[in-house]
Amino acid sequence: MDIVKRFINYVKIDTQSNERSQTCPSTEKQKDLGNLLLKELKELQIPSFMDENGYVYGKINKTTEGKKAIGFIAHMDTSPDAPGANVNPRIIKHYDGSTIKLNKDLSMSPDTFESLRHVIGEDIIVTDGNTLLGADDKAGIAIIMDFAAKVMKSNIPHGDIYIGFTPDEEIGRGADLFDLEFFKADFAYTLDGSKVGGIEYENFNAASAAIKIIGQSIHPGSAKNKLINAMHLAMEFHSMLPPFQNPAFTEGREGFNHLSGMTGEVEVAYLNYILRNHDMKEFKRQQAFFYDVRDYLNHKYGYNCIEVTIKESYLNMYEVLKKDMTSVELAREATIKAGVEPFSDPIRGGTDGARLTYMGLPTPNLGTGGFNFHGRYEFASINQMKKAVNICLEIIK
Repeated sequence: MDIVKRFINYVKIDTQSNERSQTCPSTEKQKDLGNLLLKELKELQIPSFMDENGYVYGKINKTTEGKKAIGFIAHMDTSPDAPGANVNPRIIKHYDGSTIKLNKDLSMSPDTFESLRHVIGEDIIVTDGNTLLGADDKAGIAIIMDFAAKVMKSNIPHGDIYIGFTPDEEIGRGADLFDLEFFKADFAYTLDGSKVGGIEYENFNAASAAIKIIGQSIHPGSAKNKLINAMHLAMEFHSMLPPFQNPAFTEGREGFNHLSGMTGEVEVAYLNYILRNHDMKEFKRQQAFFYDVRDYLNHKYGYNCIEVTIKESYLNMYEVLKKDMTSVELAREATIKAGVEPFSDPIRGGTDGARLTYMGLPTPNLGTGGFNFHGRYEFASINQMKKAVNICLEIIK
């Protein structure tokens, strides 16, 4: 099976995670993909299993002594930010840089999406404009599976190779129950980046903020000086946050507060945010600001109308990796040997690797050839996915 067929098979399985669920995986349908991957690993005669939490693991035993044990990891879930069911991928051969019409309502061009300039002349896979594609991170899964198939058919001398596919990365839980007792790699790589050649070892510090707003409801006909509308309080809370920490105004290492969810009625309302910053001191200031707004509004209205719960999700992996850059340097050498120019940019996001690095498994991130993640304009480069497979093969050599 070639990498394109693998990828298309994977994206057609709906695997969106659900941050409101308390189970693992957060959606049972993620196991549909997990079961398929387990079947394919067993067909390749790779010892493998799926645990009760939906994590899929495999191990290709070493063929020679003296080489590092290396892991390769990707996540099975897709983002809840856009529809993920009934994905209908389409291949465009030798993309010429023109406007791509996804459907009668949606188009994309390099003028709006500069990422398209990175794939001119390449074969790309796009959506029909009704769903996300799922390249994040099924491109990574397809790369790892194609790499594993090639290893099993080759005579490349290698150390132990570990494979891991995680659920719920998109909602910040992918590393929660990762089995490090089984996954005995010296270091690993997440295949969860964008342009191939990217070697990412610096990421945002990340947290989630859940805001509960409690109003005081009374019939609007007799509401004067009595009614406190929770939805109005929610808008007031949001308006007090720094306006230029909206992600639409940030880039590079600039942090942001992203309002990711909002629901409510007169009596109670909820706001959900993700907080991101590369700088730890600024990250702590962002969190403190949420509590300051809470305290101000609670004092203003005379009761505890605002509850704030902030949970840190992952931290900047560079603080650990900078002490030993072996995994990063090996990836750079392998990328060059594969004929690709390596580069490193700070991630404006995070991966399972950030958490795993702090858990004792150094795990930088590699590009997969996917672009415009989390939305209907998502696409993937077939050429770059194939180059990523070659990079993985060079890494184990």
